[in-house]
Amino acid sequence: MLPFFNPYRHGLVRAAVCIPLVRVADPAFNAERTIALAARASEQHAAVALFPELGLSAYSCEDLFHQSALLDATQRALASVIAASAAWETVLLIGLPLRVEQCLLNVCAVVQRGKVLGLVPKTYLPSYREFYEKRQFASGRDVVTRDVSLLGSTVPLGSDLVFTCTNLPDFTLHVEICEDVWTPLPPSTFGALAGATVLANLSASNITVGKAEYRKALASGQSARCLSAYLYSAAGPGESTNDLAWDGHALVYENGTKLAESERFSEDEDLILADIDLERLVQERMRQTSFADSVHDQREKLATMRRVAFTFEPPLTETKLLRPVERFPFVPDDAAVRDAHCYEAYNIQVHGLHKRLQSAKIEKIVIGVSGGLDSTHALIVACNTMDKLGLPRTNILAYTMPGFATSDHTKSNAHALMAALGVTATELDIRPSCLQMLKDLGHPFHAGEPVYDITFENVQAGERTSHLFRLANFHNGIVLGTGDLSELALGWCTYGVGDHMSHYNVNASVPKTLIQYLIRWVATKGLFGEEASRILISIADTEISPELIPGGDSSDKPAQKTEEKIGPYALQDFNLYYITRFGFTPSKVAYLSASVGDSYDLPTIKKWLEVFLWRFFKTSQFKRTCVPNGPKVGSGGSLSPRGDWRAPSDSEATLWLEELRANVP
Repeated sequence: MLPFFNPYRHGLVRAAVCIPLVRVADPAFNAERTIALAARASEQHAAVALFPELGLSAYSCEDLFHQSALLDATQRALASVIAASAAWETVLLIGLPLRVEQCLLNVCAVVQRGKVLGLVPKTYLPSYREFYEKRQFASGRDVVTRDVSLLGSTVPLGSDLVFTCTNLPDFTLHVEICEDVWTPLPPSTFGALAGATVLANLSASNITVGKAEYRKALASGQSARCLSAYLYSAAGPGESTNDLAWDGHALVYENGTKLAESERFSEDEDLILADIDLERLVQERMRQTSFADSVHDQREKLATMRRVAFTFEPPLTETKLLRPVERFPFVPDDAAVRDAHCYEAYNIQVHGLHKRLQSAKIEKIVIGVSGGLDSTHALIVACNTMDKLGLPRTNILAYTMPGFATSDHTKSNAHALMAALGVTATELDIRPSCLQMLKDLGHPFHAGEPVYDITFENVQAGERTSHLFRLANFHNGIVLGTGDLSELALGWCTYGVGDHMSHYNVNASVPKTLIQYLIRWVATKGLFGEEASRILISIADTEISPELIPGGDSSDKPAQKTEEKIGPYALQDFNLYYITRFGFTPSKVAYLSASVGDSYDLPTIKKWLEVFLWRFFKTSQFKRTCVPNGPKVGSGGSLSPRGDWRAPSDSEATLWLEELRANVP
C-alpha cells in the first residue's frame, strides 16, 4: 500500500504544465528543452506533463511549416523525446506538425515509456485577425485514416481518443489544441462526457491586453461545465515576435477553481505542478444528474470514441500534497473573496427573513440573546431585516435569559449590544422556572446537590425556548432561531423544546467558523455604528460555551468549554464540509486536514474526526430530520431534510469509524 502521506493513495494525481524555451525552426534544441522539463516533471512524480502547441518546431514558423527539412527534423526531435521517455512514468503531451494523407496536421503526441499512445489533431483552425492557420494546416476532420504509421509503429489518430489509466481508473485523459476550446462546442466536452477527468489543451496563444483573463475564464468555465480538471499551456519565450508577442501562460483548473498558474512574461522556462482530486470530480459527476443526462443525449457520438489504455505506477514514497487546502473551507483565505462571500451570506440571511415576515404578515421578532456568537449574528440579521422592511428595531423583542451558569461577561455584552442596536431589550431570569421544573422532576439539584447532568442542562435550554415561544404567542411575533450548521451536524442542541426549535432559523446552514467571520465583517463595515462594532468584536473574541454548568464560586467563567467536549470547530467544520459535500472517506478527510500545515497533528485530527463520525452518523440525525425552515447559504450545503441532506435517523456509524481506524496511522 502507498504511504498515508502520498496523494495518489487518496484519489489524486499530479499534473505538470510546462513552458520550455524554444527556438524557431530548431527542433533539436526544442526537444532538448522539452526533455529537460519532462525529466523535472517525472522527478516531481507527475502523472501527466503538458507542453505548448507545436512546441517541437515552435508555433511561429509560418510558411516554414511547408519545408520538408523542418518537418523531417521535427519528427527526429519527437523520436528523441520518445527515447528519453522510456525511463519515465509521466504521460507527455507534445505538440508538433505532422504529415498525414498529404495533409499537414497540428497534433499532440501522447507519449509514455518510450511509446506514442496516440496522436490528437487540432480540429478548429483559426483564420481570422492575426491567425492564418488554414494557410499551413488541415483540420483533423479532413483526414480519413484513424491510424497512422509513425517511427515504425502504428498509432491511433483522432480527437475522439480517450486515454484511460487501467490501474487508476478515475485517471482518464482527453486532449485538444488551442482554438478547440474557444469554440461553442469544444472537443473536450465530448471527452469529458466519455469519462475523461483530465482535459488538456496545448496552446500557443499570443498575448494581447486582457487576453490572459479570458484564457482563465475559458479554462475555469470548461472545467466547471465538464466537472473536470483543465490543463492549459501557452507558448512562451523564444517564439518569433515579428508581429506577435507571447507570455508563457500555464494554468491548472479543477471544476472552476484555479489550482496553479505560472508567472507570465518570464525570460526563463517554467513548470507548474498541482495535485488534481479525481475522486472529487467523480463524486460531483455522480451527484449531478444533468451530467448523466448530457451523456445520454450524446450517447451515439460517445459510443464511437476510442479508448487507449495505459498504466501509471505511482511513487512509493511520501510526497507532499501540492494543492491549496484551506483550514476553513467555508471561509475563503483570500481577503477579497472572503469579503464578497460574507456580503452574500449575510444578505441571503436577511432576504430569507425578509420574505418570511412579509409572507406571514408578522412585524415582530422574538429572539433570545445570550451574548454568544450565534444569537448575536441572528440579532444583527434581524436588525437589518427590520431596516429593509421600514419597521422600527423596537419590533425586535430581545430577551437575555440568565441561567445557573451565565457569566457577567456574556450578559453584559448582551445588554450592551441590545442597547447599541436599539431593540426592545428585556432580562428574563429563567432560574425560578427551572427550579420549579427540577423540583417537579425530583432532580437532586433542587435539594442542593451539585448534580450537573444532561437533564440539568436541558431544563435550562428548554425553559428558554418555552418562554420564547409563549412570548411570541403573546406579542404576535415569530421566534427567530439562532443555532448554526456546526451544532446541528454534531447534535449539539437540545431537541424539540430547546435551541433546536424556532419558527425560522437564519443560521440554519451557516457553520460556526463562518459566523465568527460574519460578525467581524459586520463590525468592520460599521453597519450598526462604532459602539455596536466594538461590542461585536468583543463577542467574536469570547470563548465558546453553552454556559449551562457553573464554574464554581470563585469564577465567573462556566465549567463548560464547548470545543473541549466536541472538538475544535476549525476541525469539525472541515470534517463536515468534506464528508457531506463530497462524500470522502474519513481517512481522506484526515489526510487533507493534516495537509493544511497548521497546529493540528494527525493524532489530534483523528481523535476529533472520530467524535464527529460518531455524533454525525449515529446519534444526531433525528434532530436534523425535523428542523425549522431556514435559507441555504453556502455551497457547503445545508442539513435540512428538505434540501441537501436526507438520511435515516437510525443508521450506524460503524463502517466510517472502522475505515478511519484501519486507514489512518
